[in-house]
Amino acid sequence: MSFQTDPVELEVDAFRGALLAIYADLDAEVARRAPVCQLSGRCCRFKEYDHTLFLSAPELSVLLADAPAPSRPLDQGLTCPWQDAQGRCTAREARPLGCRVYFCDPNYEGQAADLSETFLARLKRLAEDFGLPWDYAPLHHHLRAAWSQRAQPEPGPTESS
Repeated sequence: MSFQTDPVELEVDAFRGALLAIYADLDAEVARRAPVCQLSGRCCRFKEYDHTLFLSAPELSVLLADAPAPSRPLDQGLTCPWQDAQGRCTAREARPLGCRVYFCDPNYEGQAADLSETFLARLKRLAEDFGLPWDYAPLHHHLRAAWSQRAQPEPGPTESS
């Protein structure tokens, strides 16, 4: 008995595998540079530390498919919805490239931009190879658009929790 696999599923799996390979290469390069993470949570507190997390549409698709539900409701770009009450990332394995290169270690600061540009170029080529839209935009822009297309409310705890 043979099973037929949906070609769309194969395409998604192939893209995911290639994306995860890029992430693994990036993670290895970051580890080689050895930035220090003090678990401050600054990387997820965008407004407070004056940064914005950008990601591509294909990365968003993998993030939404592979990450658990957000830990908090979506705000106006102040924080990451996957940062829990202790300041930790609950989407660590699925986190996008922008999260993987960001460290608040002052000794690493100048290296993040170079790594980001190198690996974003690889990611963009991958999206082109698969015929996927690039749509590089802030996380909150993507999430608002994705959640507005769904019939259900945004995931995450309510404001009162």
